[in-house]
Amino acid sequence: MCQIFTTADPELYACRSRSIRLRGVATSVRLENIYWNTLEEIGVRDGLTVPQLVSRLHDELDHAGALGDRANFTSFLRVTCTRYLQLQLQLAGLIPTDRSIAIRSLDAGKVLADERSRFFSSVA
Repeated sequence: MCQIFTTADPELYACRSRSIRLRGVATSVRLENIYWNTLEEIGVRDGLTVPQLVSRLHDELDHAGALGDRANFTSFLRVTCTRYLQLQLQLAGLIPTDRSIAIRSLDAGKVLADERSRFFSSVA
């Protein structure tokens, strides 16, 4: 089970800060690279740069009245990416949706190779 998680490229969990303008105010957002990669993938699908996507998510969250404490916005971005990746992995069949199938029973090498080829080869 652990091989699926422990053999992840360390670059994926390295943190990086980016300066992004939210409503005209420059702010710094610090996320692990896997989240920046995922935001880039979501943005590409919708024809947006990462700053445009993050700004749009911020504005939509604010418009919905759910922004609240700005300190939670980075957590919101992580949850957004996690939900996207979860849907992608399950829909791609990499992780079975049947919760009775133990993660440790999966072929870790195959899951990791499929993940790299499907999700991380197209996003730099």
